[in-house]
Amino acid sequence: MPVPWFLLSLALGRSPVVLSLERLVGPQDATHCSPGLSCRLWDSDILCLPGDIVPAPGPVLAPTHLQTELVLRCQKETDCDLCLRVAVHLAVHASLQAQVVLSFQAYPTARCVLLEVQVPAALVQFGQSVGSVVYDCFEAALGSEVRIWSYTQPRYEKELNHTQQLPDCRGLEVWNSIPSCWALPWLNVSADGDNVHLVLNVSEEQHFGLSLYWNQVQGPPKPRWHKNLTGPQIITLNHTDLVPCLCIQVWPLEPDSVRTNICPFREDPRAHQNLWQAARLQLLTLQSWLLDAPCSLPAEAALCWRAPGGDPCQPLVPPLSWENVTVDKVLEFPLLKGHPNLCVQVNSSEKLQLQECLWADSLGPLKDDVLLLETRGPQDNRSLCALEPSGCTSLPSKASTRAARLGEYLLQDLQSGQCLQLWDDDLGALWACPMDKYIHKRWALVWLACLLFAAALSLILLLKKDHAKGWLRLLKQDVRSGAAARGRAALLLYSADDSGFERLVGALASALCQLPLRVAVDLWSRRELSAQGPVAWFHAQRRQTLQEGGVVVLLFSPGAVALCSEWLQDGVSGPGAHGPHDAFRASLSCVLPDFLQGRAPGSYVGACFDRLLHPDAVPALFRTVPVFTLPSQLPDFLGALQQPRAPRSGRLQERAEQVSRALQPALDSYFHPPGTPAPGRGVGPGAGPGAGDGT
Repeated sequence: MPVPWFLLSLALGRSPVVLSLERLVGPQDATHCSPGLSCRLWDSDILCLPGDIVPAPGPVLAPTHLQTELVLRCQKETDCDLCLRVAVHLAVHASLQAQVVLSFQAYPTARCVLLEVQVPAALVQFGQSVGSVVYDCFEAALGSEVRIWSYTQPRYEKELNHTQQLPDCRGLEVWNSIPSCWALPWLNVSADGDNVHLVLNVSEEQHFGLSLYWNQVQGPPKPRWHKNLTGPQIITLNHTDLVPCLCIQVWPLEPDSVRTNICPFREDPRAHQNLWQAARLQLLTLQSWLLDAPCSLPAEAALCWRAPGGDPCQPLVPPLSWENVTVDKVLEFPLLKGHPNLCVQVNSSEKLQLQECLWADSLGPLKDDVLLLETRGPQDNRSLCALEPSGCTSLPSKASTRAARLGEYLLQDLQSGQCLQLWDDDLGALWACPMDKYIHKRWALVWLACLLFAAALSLILLLKKDHAKGWLRLLKQDVRSGAAARGRAALLLYSADDSGFERLVGALASALCQLPLRVAVDLWSRRELSAQGPVAWFHAQRRQTLQEGGVVVLLFSPGAVALCSEWLQDGVSGPGAHGPHDAFRASLSCVLPDFLQGRAPGSYVGACFDRLLHPDAVPALFRTVPVFTLPSQLPDFLGALQQPRAPRSGRLQERAEQVSRALQPALDSYFHPPGTPAPGRGVGPGAGPGAGDGT
């Protein structure tokens, strides 16, 4: 008995090597097969429904190999279209059925056709090739990328797949046989210093479309710019707009015209440099994050530990490992807790390309903690070492490093539960142990010695009455200069409109901590806030800040404005309007009296973010103090945060730029969430004479 009729399924979608260009005459599709086999093509297309894999009832035909070849389908000698021939090699297996489908998909075309193949019983040899069936042919657009799958229906095994890149008119020696190539705009790319010129040599009467897009390995292309043009054109691109996946598509404005695609910047070093400059790391939850970039790129990521003081971030490999990174795909690290000193390093070609401390925005600035690495062996054996710039110091140790000197205390803190566990598995664990209390003890001895010295000096000076006034004057100046060195206290109040705005506030607070400011914000004091309650916590923070000559910063947002307006109207906020940790809501009970009684100027400043809120939207009562927009008015904002009698620092502009750089990633993440292009990353329409609004 012959093997049953066989339905073979091929899908064409999108890119390998161009073979010879044979000419086929006539518009009709056709099929032929190896000697001894019989095959025919169904008259009409069918639905592309491969179905689930099911068990095979017995010996059936199975596709074993796909082969493609470019051919020309010609109506006349000079009237041809590019076409793709597909050959499917077949064998008899015990895991595939029999009937054959061809499913084609090449943007913007998709179709499925049905072939039937029958194998005589004399040719049936289990596991051996019985020949092939050839389909002529699938017409695809010049320059398109085609992906092919072959599977049976019903489907008994995973489908075969193959990818082929079709040439455009410039890649064909027979372009003069294809009418759509005759009027195709010819595109050249040239460099001029920092600029790149797209030169289109066409006649003055020729109308054509030009599109710039980011080609994606996964998913559809991301359009960047599109315009319909006439006649010869020179489009100028700035070198900062170039990324490896930036492609150009050109086509005549005629029905069924062929589109030419070119991606000229794949190997451009400047484009690869721009790609990494545009890449951003986005923290989504405690454990999950993603890499946002215009193009796909080969990269791997790992966690590292960054200690205060400017030392390099030390990769935590081992005990953790490098993970492959896919752009715009959510990744996870097996963390139990976050820590501001934990950072993510992204490497490509064994070179560090990107490093960001993702948890610092929400958990505050870097802490002077020591990271302990616990290694677990067989029979419950374990060892501990402290990560330091010189390496990992075993504990206990007689080395002269800081961790070795404090090793006994660190081990006691670990056993008493004072260290924070960040990661844990069968091979080991990571612990963050605070060091500030040991530093405080050391400084307490220093201060005690200073006080004894000051007391002795006071006694000597008091004995010399003539010098007493001068000594008091010097002492007052020393106290003032010491307070300035410590930095002015700043209490940051805001309304928790959403989690994205909270991350933006955390980024601002972290940036301000890099300046001579001591910043307090409820984001970094969740435990105290929960224990004391929002009202008590805020009153204590406000009193301490104002007593020390500090400043209270009211950060206005739409939610904060609505809450202020509600208080001004009713004198009380509606229950449940905001979250349980919202100190801004609790703060209004004593902030408002300061404003109503005229005590706010000099102790309060207001701020809001550009594009989120206009200063005029802030209630008039709160505009009795300066209200700054950020980051456009950062220099003035930082000037207002300085000590009242402090001289205007010449480094104010430099510090404003430092804060702006630290704040920009958080602003991009808030106003342009992952998956939406941020301003400045794409090709600007104003880049050249051909630029303009898309049509």
